[in-house]
Amino acid sequence: MKTPQGLQALIDDGVIDQVLRPLKSGKEAAVYVVRSGEDVRCAKVYKDMAQRSFQQRVQYQEGRKVRGSREARAVGKASKYGRKQQETAWKNTEVEALYQLRDAGVRVPEPYGYYHGVLVMELVTDAEGFSAPRLGEVELPPEQARAFHQILVRQVVRMLCCGLIHGDLSPYNVLVGPDGPVVIDFPQVVSAGGNNAARSMLLRDVNNLTAYLGRFAPELLDSWYGEEMWALFEAGELLPDSPLTGTFVHDESTIDLDSVRHAINDAREEALIRQQGREAAEENED
Repeated sequence: MKTPQGLQALIDDGVIDQVLRPLKSGKEAAVYVVRSGEDVRCAKVYKDMAQRSFQQRVQYQEGRKVRGSREARAVGKASKYGRKQQETAWKNTEVEALYQLRDAGVRVPEPYGYYHGVLVMELVTDAEGFSAPRLGEVELPPEQARAFHQILVRQVVRMLCCGLIHGDLSPYNVLVGPDGPVVIDFPQVVSAGGNNAARSMLLRDVNNLTAYLGRFAPELLDSWYGEEMWALFEAGELLPDSPLTGTFVHDESTIDLDSVRHAINDAREEALIRQQGREAAEENED
């Protein structure tokens, strides 16, 4: 294929040898499958701010540190230089998060470097060596859904122990590799201690996963892992291997339970419909 403009510099510098094919293109970046020596990897080319449609950058950037006082003042004034610094910091965020999370044992793609605004990292594949499907594209038996849920909850805990929250976690930001789920896409990662919306974003991340996997294992819809881990985090007691039960006692005088469970109520209904459908199919077979 014709080499995209954003990747030509990497070929010129010998970082990659060939662009094999496009993998996906989203609102923030385009990802390509590339060859580097004998290895097949992927290269993430970030789109410029003018091209992106992501509208909630300010909320996600709260709590992120700017490298110097000059840069901080420029960002605050929204000057041309400040916008450029903000754009650079936005692109660097995912790179820094990947290295930090990988070192902490979180299941994320291995980063190989950041060159000319392009992130080169591991290509997650399935058991046959093809590009791994997204979690939202696969059907799962109940036992596998439960196992994946436990793995993903543990990844969220380990991220939180690093002071980070994914911020946009869903079944479409999780790849299913031969050894289980791998979490991807971190440009919007949130500071757990410095962002006022951190708790709500964490709960949304966990509820998104629970809602999807609860379609296959409906009992997951009655779990409260997000609330449980956040309470431990706030108390300074959360560790990467802290045991979690999925149970949590709410203070109903301060929490709107309807809004907390809104994301998974629809999934519970869908799960019941699926279960009834399976039971009906089994009866027909008998």
